[in-house]
Amino acid sequence: MARTDKTAALADLEAGFRESNAALLTEYRGLTVAQLKTLRRSIAAEAEYAVVKNTLTKIAAKRAGVEGLDEMLEGPSAIAFVKGDAINVAKALKNFAKEHPLLVIKGGYFDGKVVSADEVKKLADLESREVLLSKVAGALMATLSKAVRTIDALRASLEDGSEKPSEPVATEAPAAAEAPEVVAEEASAPAPAEAEVEAVESAETAETPAEETAETTEA
Repeated sequence: MARTDKTAALADLEAGFRESNAALLTEYRGLTVAQLKTLRRSIAAEAEYAVVKNTLTKIAAKRAGVEGLDEMLEGPSAIAFVKGDAINVAKALKNFAKEHPLLVIKGGYFDGKVVSADEVKKLADLESREVLLSKVAGALMATLSKAVRTIDALRASLEDGSEKPSEPVATEAPAAAEAPEVVAEEASAPAPAEAEVEAVESAETAETPAEETAETTEA
């Protein structure tokens, strides 16, 4: 490779590490050109799959601040520089490796740290971002629908309560009407002291004629 080509390749690799959110390393020994082309197409929407030179890749990774990949950069290497969903790309690589065992997943760099081949395969088993967002959206819609039904039921209950005629309050009215009669009866009856006075006056009135008769007789 000419010096200018190496410089350009090094710059591309460094940009690949800097601009991607994950870099998944594979070994492609034995795969045909047609098979590699099929693999590239399967992940083209979310990653760029490039056959790389190990020495240049080690230098580019260090320049980009990515450490720990040297041991993985042995043998024929190709890297998927992920700019979309790393889970989807890991799934695609894993599925392709099942159909084409010559593709070997070696590991990679994801979420600011080096990941092993097993960790990449575990990443592939996770649900994609789209699926998770769909589930979250479904849960939110179910919650909102339940809240709307609750509010509608409460509104209907309040409206039914406001349409009912007010009930007359007539439980204490008869007792209130009888109260003046009791008071009137009590007022018409003489007080005990007044009754005694009247009785004494009646007795004195009854005795007066008898005394006057006795005085007249003596006279």
